[in-house]
Amino acid sequence: MQQLTAHFSLEETTRSAKATQCGIPNEPGIAFISNLQHLCQEVLEPLREHVGKPIHVSSGYRCRELNQLVGGVPNSQHMKGEAADLIVPTPAIGREWLAWIEKNCKHFDQAILERNKKGAWWLHVSCRRELHMNRHQAFLKF
Repeated sequence: MQQLTAHFSLEETTRSAKATQCGIPNEPGIAFISNLQHLCQEVLEPLREHVGKPIHVSSGYRCRELNQLVGGVPNSQHMKGEAADLIVPTPAIGREWLAWIEKNCKHFDQAILERNKKGAWWLHVSCRRELHMNRHQAFLKF
């Protein structure tokens, strides 16, 4: 298993039940692995250290076919390895994580607390290696 940082592996940032179910190989190229590692170094690992316990990625890298299948936007940063959706235990914890990222992760691109029509919550986080391209956007979307 290839570790990207102390607490995050390539496997957990590319794992997808939907891809497995549909027989889709969800394997990033070298550049996208570098992007995932950067995301982990700049956002996920610092958040994990702040929280002091595991945080779980529900959706990280997505190949184009998987992204289409799950209804991702055509230009999704997930397809570049620049984004991950994190499971949030409660909306309040999601808000706390979002605020912490905004205040403490100087190289993040987006932190968006989202909820779907079924009531599931997650925190979308992204980070680009081209630091000047990061928008530093943090908001709620539901």
